[in-house]
Amino acid sequence: MEYITVKQASERWGISDRRVRVLCEEGRIQGVIRKGRSYLIPADTLKPIDRRSLRGKEIPEQYTELFAAVDEMKAELDRRRPLTSGELKRLQDEFLVEFTYNSNAIEGNTLTLQETALALEGVTIDQKPLKDHLEAVGHRDAFLYVVSLVSEKLPVSERIIREIHALVLIDRPEDKGVYRKIPVRIMGAHHEPPQPYLVPVQMEQLIAELSSDNRHIIETAALFHLNFEGIHPFIDGNGRTGRLILNLMLMQAGYPPIDVKFSDRRKYYACFDSYYRDNDASPLVNMVGEYVKERLSQYLSLFQE
Repeated sequence: MEYITVKQASERWGISDRRVRVLCEEGRIQGVIRKGRSYLIPADTLKPIDRRSLRGKEIPEQYTELFAAVDEMKAELDRRRPLTSGELKRLQDEFLVEFTYNSNAIEGNTLTLQETALALEGVTIDQKPLKDHLEAVGHRDAFLYVVSLVSEKLPVSERIIREIHALVLIDRPEDKGVYRKIPVRIMGAHHEPPQPYLVPVQMEQLIAELSSDNRHIIETAALFHLNFEGIHPFIDGNGRTGRLILNLMLMQAGYPPIDVKFSDRRKYYACFDSYYRDNDASPLVNMVGEYVKERLSQYLSLFQE
């Protein structure tokens, strides 16, 4: 492993030598070696976040290490930005195909990753239902709408949620953007969604609570996702819509969108059981946090290339 001196870290991070020494003494920098009065710092260490940026935020102790790691990576990415328009488009295009494939596959869509990419280019896949093609196109359009919302800095609202859902449910014109009017059950789940007459009230309350939420955005977005899926406001398309809203919230806070993998679906479903059976949101909070770290790592790797 390569190491740098306190002075080199000071120059790299734009802080004083004394501040770097304090961070070393407080154990805020992992892997530090002390030699007498000197410190050797791993060369690939990211600048520890300024904890003043978290003032006023409720950070449970169990998430402190995860959120600190995520925010250190985000701060490093912010320091190195901007990426070129070409790099950003490449990242978005690659993510869009994978996100569309995984989010739809979780809900039973039969298109493979390659078939999803072709469907998004307008190619018809032989022996695959029209419904699967429309779901791919609808999800793509919904994600592009989410991207536009981020640039407009519009807060999450019931209107926006309905509009995202209307794009997702392109193959069900009679149901898109409309709260369900019948009771539903989620097979195998430890939770029964509320009766339809309670859906508007609970959705209004869910949105209203966002204005007073002072948690870290990763915890806020994960909790919102858990509660949104628990309300299950639409007759169909709740999962895809919920994951799009989750990404809207992350992107509005300056974090990259995440892609819940089809291969992780059992772990993902177990997060809902933990929340509604055991009142424990930590599995999904940790899952979202790890996905964010993975995406930030991908962004940072571009600079190393």
